[in-house]
Amino acid sequence: MDKIGFLRDQVQELKDEGLYNTIRHIDGSQGSWLTVDGKEVLNFCSNNYLGLADHPRLVTAAKAALDRYGVGPGAVRTIAGTMTIHDELEDKLASFKGVEAAISLQAGFVANAGAIPALVDKGDVIVTDELNHASIIDGVRLARASRKIYAHCDTDDLRVKLAEAKTEGARRVLIITDGVFSMDGDVAPLDRIVDAADEFEAMVMVDDAHGEGVLGRGGRGIVDHFGLHGRVEVEVGTMSKAFGVVGGYVAGPAPVVEWLRQRARPFLFSSAVTPADVAACIASVEILGESTELVDRLWDNASRFKESMAAAGFDIGHSETPITPVMLGDEKIAQEFSRRLFTEHAVFAQAIAYPTVPLGKARIRVMISAAHSHKDLQYGADAFAKVGADLGVV
Repeated sequence: MDKIGFLRDQVQELKDEGLYNTIRHIDGSQGSWLTVDGKEVLNFCSNNYLGLADHPRLVTAAKAALDRYGVGPGAVRTIAGTMTIHDELEDKLASFKGVEAAISLQAGFVANAGAIPALVDKGDVIVTDELNHASIIDGVRLARASRKIYAHCDTDDLRVKLAEAKTEGARRVLIITDGVFSMDGDVAPLDRIVDAADEFEAMVMVDDAHGEGVLGRGGRGIVDHFGLHGRVEVEVGTMSKAFGVVGGYVAGPAPVVEWLRQRARPFLFSSAVTPADVAACIASVEILGESTELVDRLWDNASRFKESMAAAGFDIGHSETPITPVMLGDEKIAQEFSRRLFTEHAVFAQAIAYPTVPLGKARIRVMISAAHSHKDLQYGADAFAKVGADLGVV
């Protein structure tokens, strides 16, 4: 009896519909160019915004931590896994973000999965943007609070949902939004969201995964970008994108962080981040605190590339950040576009399709980095133009 035959059928359906993810394999460190499946290609799909993933200072810090602390933490944070290096990272993150305290976790996804269920309970209401990241969606599902979904970045609809929650007798209300939405690159109207929250006495939580290292003074994120220090209760972040390493964190007022140390389940029941990773994170935060050079270069590169793509006739959506979605619509065309970029032009830019984005909204999402040279950007734009012409997209 074939008990898993249905899975083979479902995988084949994904292939037939152009929804199958081809997972490519990287040999070597992240950078503007990579060795992928044995081929040197231009890297256009890494979240390594500032080029820090292979920065010598981070590598040196990680090696030194291995010598001092060993390979693994040995336990969960609440038993025997909290090392002095974890404390140092949290202090530096709190200082960088301009908040009272921070707690570090194993990943940005984990930070949402840990924080949301710990902050709300039965009788509470979560009001969440309809395009929030999957990690927020899963964190909301884990919570025992009820939920309401408001139209994307629509603060009028947000107010409607907040009024409903108040009328229904919600004990507490938590508004959750991404800071920068990862598929379209648009920025949440956090200033208007916070005004609405104050009006209805709701807490605000923002996932700044794609905003830190990008928005604000020297990449301090969306709260700094809008000048909202002290008005946002919970800031969630990741160390795996602009910071170039791995891990997640929650930053905010001291009572929020202290409560999460007591009740965030990933903090309580999963081993701590390894010392080498933590050391590299510390070095990354220090670099961002010393200079805006990398952030400035990132934005300059993004502007140059977007101008070239728009001039070539591509629909690049309404991104307000270095995220550049090349909108193609059809899932099979997006897959073929990505394949031709890779095989014919040595450009690594993966197709994004359902369920990451809605059906009919497939795209190539280009992730620009401070590590790219102007020559890299022009090479990539020219490759897109050639494939686009071949496929009749432009």
